[in-house]
Amino acid sequence: MSILVVGTVAFDAIETKHGKTDKIVGGAATYICHSASPFSKNIKLVSVVGDDFPKHEILKLEKKGVDTLGLQIKKGEKTFFWSGKYHDDMNIRDTIETQLNVLETFVPDVPKSFRKSKFLMLGNLMPSVQQKVLDQMQERPEMIILDTMNFWMDNFLEDLLKSLKKVDVLTINDEEARQLSGEDTLVKAAKKITKMGPKYLIIKKAEHGSMLFGEEKIFLTPAYPLERVIDPTGAGDSFAGGLVGYLSSCEKINFKSIRTAILYATAAASFCVQKFGTEGAEKVTIAEIEKRVQYLKEITKV
Repeated sequence: MSILVVGTVAFDAIETKHGKTDKIVGGAATYICHSASPFSKNIKLVSVVGDDFPKHEILKLEKKGVDTLGLQIKKGEKTFFWSGKYHDDMNIRDTIETQLNVLETFVPDVPKSFRKSKFLMLGNLMPSVQQKVLDQMQERPEMIILDTMNFWMDNFLEDLLKSLKKVDVLTINDEEARQLSGEDTLVKAAKKITKMGPKYLIIKKAEHGSMLFGEEKIFLTPAYPLERVIDPTGAGDSFAGGLVGYLSSCEKINFKSIRTAILYATAAASFCVQKFGTEGAEKVTIAEIEKRVQYLKEITKV
């Protein structure tokens, strides 16, 4: 089924204890598209870049079945840029520089041919931009997944709460779940957040795995065990790509199918963090993902 992905296509500059990059390709939508592509060749992208963005990077996406008709290219303007440095504990990072550039005035324009997409993945963006995409859909997608972060909770909470009323799945990390709910435990937080609109809530806990809440059930899965993490920048977005990619192949969406999708999402994210930037997400195959999913099933067997 068709997947509409909305989010940033960007440049990053990253430093971790394993090395440092110059300007490389990043952005939520970029990671999502690459990680969803092993599951689907019917992905549609809505985003914006400047004319400094390499054409060959757009071609990479197109060769994977990503329709870039909704990718705006602004002449004479620069692509969104973020640079950051991770601590030895890679759950902690410092933002060195953020240049909004084309993102500052981005108004999403969903092509007519995209407006009946069955799956909508709203990547981490300003909530008002996410809402504008929802308003343009000709038919309600079968599944709407939304990712967000604490910055939007701090500054645009009212807009975020409006969007949450319309989504099926919300993905956030444990710190964000506590902030959004005002609760100290994740079980209490989940009960409160699901009352805000989402039918299902996925709380990501980095190397400690993730938790799924919905249908009055809870599912926990570990992260894929890795000896070395090079760059965690796109992990959450790759998780989202694997999640929506797998779900797009399911006949029925319910707690059981989302539970399985989380295993695939976890596997997809594990490849991403083993390389700087999008390289890990770009090169993974469905066979490699399946192998890691099988391993996750084996280590969680009772």
